[in-house]
Amino acid sequence: MADLKALNGFVDKLKSENPDWVVDTVEALGELTVFVDAKNIVAVCEILKDQHDFDMLADLCGGDRGPEDDPRFEINYHLFSTIHYHRLRLKVLLSEDEPNVPTVTGIWKTADWHERETYDLLGVIFDDHPDLRRILLPSDFDGHALRKDYPLRGYEPYSLT
Repeated sequence: MADLKALNGFVDKLKSENPDWVVDTVEALGELTVFVDAKNIVAVCEILKDQHDFDMLADLCGGDRGPEDDPRFEINYHLFSTIHYHRLRLKVLLSEDEPNVPTVTGIWKTADWHERETYDLLGVIFDDHPDLRRILLPSDFDGHALRKDYPLRGYEPYSLT
């Protein structure tokens, strides 16, 4: 189980660096989630990597909270310190009208394919990504398959005959 005291210490340091960087925090099941505004995600990730040894982006994934919710989308950044064995989750909330967040590929190279997958399946745009294009679905696929307003049975864009 994570050391919540140490993780909260990282959050306090972030707040002391810039109070706008941390919107909210949630502790649940021994884990800490830090909510960050999209415009601040790069700065927060840089500080966590460079000053607090979160040297690994273990995962980046997104979720659609539903077309009736605002903000509609959430992007989760799962950070890991291979030095101290701490895990920390950052969460960015995005509206349907502006589903944009800056890329973190300049911080962790592994973000490249994670961001492409999230773009492909949810339609979240990672600004300044070096190669933002579909990675799982065909380039001419219509829509984003993991959005909750996507038809349950999907579309039949290709003829099987």
